[in-house]
Amino acid sequence: MDNRFGDIETFLMVAVEGSFAAAAKALRLTPSAVSRSIARLEQRLGVALLRRTTRSLALTREGVAYRDRMSAILADMIEVENGLGESGQGPRGLLRINASPSFGAHCLIPILARFRERHPAVTVDLELSDTIVDLVEERADVAIRIGPLRDTRLRAKKLGHSRMALVASPDYLARRGTPRTPDDLDGHDCLRFSFRRSVDSWPFRVGGRVVQRPVPGAFFGNSGEVVRQMAVAGCGIARHGRFHVAQDLREGRLVEVLADHNPGDGEDIHALYVPEDRAAARIRAFLDFLEEVLVVEG
Repeated sequence: MDNRFGDIETFLMVAVEGSFAAAAKALRLTPSAVSRSIARLEQRLGVALLRRTTRSLALTREGVAYRDRMSAILADMIEVENGLGESGQGPRGLLRINASPSFGAHCLIPILARFRERHPAVTVDLELSDTIVDLVEERADVAIRIGPLRDTRLRAKKLGHSRMALVASPDYLARRGTPRTPDDLDGHDCLRFSFRRSVDSWPFRVGGRVVQRPVPGAFFGNSGEVVRQMAVAGCGIARHGRFHVAQDLREGRLVEVLADHNPGDGEDIHALYVPEDRAAARIRAFLDFLEEVLVVEG
């Protein structure tokens, strides 16, 4: 098989790093060795995989297709090897988890130590971000998603359902007054999200039906956790899933407002993972652990 596997590895590293020099450093090769490896691969395939200029490097259409296919094959090989290693030793290896900062901070981090106690051979890499990552592209094993599911390539395990609530700090309400009807919000600061998919209205139950009402606000935040902290600090009224503010409500840092007008809506919470004939033992163990231990306040 000569150097073909080495050439494939080199190409994938170039695709990830974006330059011959960076790939050479990561692989502990010289840039000229990387260049020769890519040239061999392109000659063997009979197509150009990279478009090179003096200032930039980009994948060709064939290069993108080859990268995606070979990355999937490499992931399958790693999965087989991990599965063989796990078969007689239990769950082991690196488990990559992606979740929003709010869910991670309030629901995942408090229970991760228990998961490691149960499965000490599993190393956990937790990334908290409101960015919706591509599990296949980012090589994540499990992603926690809140709200509607859109990626039909993935399998989903429902973890719970959390109803929405309007909340504010006692200090804010003492200064600004407590709203009694949705129309009273005109005299308040409503904390909203600054990201593109956010909306400028909230649903309320009024006269037996649910209506959307535009809400004013002088403060914006780029994540649920930022908005929660702003609410605790007395900046205004926020709308959150109960899982996110349950402890604040219990300990009095926040109180619910306009509960009589709450429409009762909420969001499903799922753990997503890439479908395989047999998920790695570490992934199955984590999903089983979440089903057993995780409590989503609804």
